[in-house]
Amino acid sequence: MPTLATYALLAAAICAEVIATTALARSDSFSRLWPSVVTVVGYALAFYFLSFPIRVLPTGIIYAIWSGLGVVLITLVAWLWAGERLDLPATIGLGLIVAGVVVINVFSDAVRH
Repeated sequence: MPTLATYALLAAAICAEVIATTALARSDSFSRLWPSVVTVVGYALAFYFLSFPIRVLPTGIIYAIWSGLGVVLITLVAWLWAGERLDLPATIGLGLIVAGVVVINVFSDAVRH
């Protein structure tokens, strides 16, 4: 059974990836120093943190949670800070991603092995 620490490290990996991706958008193709540094360090931390939960949970489950929540959070950051607009189909799609992550965590026996 996964522990709270497993999910805390997965959350840290997701946060690091969201920060790195947000900085990547600001790096101007790696031509701006500090956003580029944040991008590289953020992705390195994301993979480091991801290496721990992947020992406990199946790779596919970890990746589904990491990528799904990462997409939703990056979209929220872009909407709140960059003023990017979401139309109804995008909002529905993001809702389905969140629903998928919930279904995996609440109902799947693959999470508990």
